[in-house]
Amino acid sequence: MVDAQMARGKIDGQGMHEQAYGVQPGTSVLERETMTSLEFYGIDAIHLKARKELLPGRLIVLEGTDGVGRTTQLRLLRPWLESSGYAVVDTEMTRSDLVGAGLKQAKEGHTLGPITLNLFYVTDFVDRFEQQILPALRAGFIVLTDRYIYSLMARALVRGADDRWIRSIYGLALKPDAVFYLKIGLNDLVPRVLQSGGFDYWESGMDMRLGDDLYESFINYQKSLLAQFDKMTDHYHFQVIDATQPVDRIIELLKRRILPHLPQG
Repeated sequence: MVDAQMARGKIDGQGMHEQAYGVQPGTSVLERETMTSLEFYGIDAIHLKARKELLPGRLIVLEGTDGVGRTTQLRLLRPWLESSGYAVVDTEMTRSDLVGAGLKQAKEGHTLGPITLNLFYVTDFVDRFEQQILPALRAGFIVLTDRYIYSLMARALVRGADDRWIRSIYGLALKPDAVFYLKIGLNDLVPRVLQSGGFDYWESGMDMRLGDDLYESFINYQKSLLAQFDKMTDHYHFQVIDATQPVDRIIELLKRRILPHLPQG
């Protein structure tokens, strides 16, 4: 009798948990295992839980500062996933249909203030979240995103944004299934940036005049960004990967860590 009551309690408790995350009664075990949970960093601003949304896809994030190798790894991950039978879409900052082109154009003038820049990036993210990420997750795609809210928050915080404000406006973001942080130190980062085309105005924080030239500003800006990422690592459950390793070693680590998160991993 006691065992039966305990089993019933577990089933009832599981049912309540599933309903809280948008899982409809009667959903099979297999279906439950192939869905991304409806968990957010703040509020469910677009009412996914109220609509009992089902997200059978997966949201995989690669994070890290500029020049760390995120794009290279994503280009290797996509064919691997597709050859394994998964449908894949990828997205990155400034690819919003609504403001992506406008943001790139505005940055060319080197005249954006920090508040305007932050609002541009917020709009870009929200549009991509609603128009690209969510539809793909609903359709069962694996979504690979080259940076998520963490880079946006780090950039905003370095530029003096209020911590509570910036976290609240990105609170509508869905928690990813996995976040992989490609970590690198300044001594290893600088040669990579030089080899890939040199220092960029915005990636060097020149809008804040952190140094007398691009190099000095780059060092100070990236040091601040890396410090922000370090603060986020535990709070946002980053899986840290040493980005100084060879490309083939990193991709094998990523594959091994991503596999358990896949619908039939």
